[in-house]
Amino acid sequence: MPLLVLYNPVCGDSAAKVFFSDHVLPLLQTHGKVVDKVVATEHPGHAGTALVDFLEEHGGEAVVVLGSGDGTLNECITTLSSAQLTKGTPHVVFVLVPAGTANALYSTLFPLPSDGTPDVNYRLQSVRSFIAGSKTIPMTLAITTLWSPPSARKRPQARISAVVVSTCLHASILKDSEALRSEMPGLERFKVAAQQNVEKWCNSWAKLLPAPAAEVVQIYDPSTKSFVPHPESQPEDDHIVDMSGPFAYFLATVNVDRLEPAFMISPLASRIPPTEAVCDIVIVRPFRSPIVTADTPETRAAFATTLWKVLGAAYRSGSHIDLRYDNNGEVTTEGDGPSVVEYIRCGGWEWVPVDEDENAHVVCTDGAISTIEKEGRAVCSAAAPQDNAGFRVYV
Repeated sequence: MPLLVLYNPVCGDSAAKVFFSDHVLPLLQTHGKVVDKVVATEHPGHAGTALVDFLEEHGGEAVVVLGSGDGTLNECITTLSSAQLTKGTPHVVFVLVPAGTANALYSTLFPLPSDGTPDVNYRLQSVRSFIAGSKTIPMTLAITTLWSPPSARKRPQARISAVVVSTCLHASILKDSEALRSEMPGLERFKVAAQQNVEKWCNSWAKLLPAPAAEVVQIYDPSTKSFVPHPESQPEDDHIVDMSGPFAYFLATVNVDRLEPAFMISPLASRIPPTEAVCDIVIVRPFRSPIVTADTPETRAAFATTLWKVLGAAYRSGSHIDLRYDNNGEVTTEGDGPSVVEYIRCGGWEWVPVDEDENAHVVCTDGAISTIEKEGRAVCSAAAPQDNAGFRVYV
């Protein structure tokens, strides 16, 4: 297949150009891999258009050595998914070189060594897999459709994700962290944005939709350490589960078990790998706590402590999924009280925000922020790649 080398010189710590010149390109040359074109992106959107142009020139198939973060990967997938290629359905195999801030997909496929140091050899693992002709894996895509109210008579807008779709705290963090990027280019800006938003709840309704093969919505049971049918996923309701808010956290992932090398927010994606296209959803609803009975500023401030415990446990090998409440509302890892986190596996979901709650209208798709219109909704579904088409990754 034709070989495109594509990197974003300004993502992460802006070191991609030097890394490609010193390591990636020489390694490819040493092993006889002929590069058809090298592109350094020059502006937002350039990666996607460069990939489309390359595919048009080379018959719709390509291996792409991509030096970037998850955002540029999303740009490539989004642009290509909406492009009308004259060569038919595209087939792209990515060779990932982590150069972004979080590198969620890469750090899921290639977990950091125990010392936590991403050295040169660590960052070249996908490249070496490509050189060795190792296996590739397909990428599931999360397709989020933003619907306006029927009275608006607008076409729905689609957003495509290869990593994460979120509302609530995570979406607010990504929205506010952009303003901090220039002064805090690393992961610390996300922690600052979290402090600014941790007391916000979202008033919304959610529908959880079963995956075709599973036929039911599944929920993680901390007692058995396994997925079980959600008790409300019943035949008379087409196995759809309705959830009411408020929500403090609502985040869905595909392809990944973490959003940062150490932030393992959806650990069951790797511990119990799915057998079909699904979303793993991590949900925190404050009213599951025995001591939360009203939505007040004081209650939200107090519940922030619980949410910090959840997020902190995610940094400890994803242990947040086993947290429970005791009778006093304290968070513990023992007993059989209500689970703090509802960990869902399903084929898709709907999010219908309350009109008056502006925070509930914010949606994050792989870092891109969208706003649901009043009386609108977001509908997300997990899509499996077609045979001999779609996107794959060397691992």
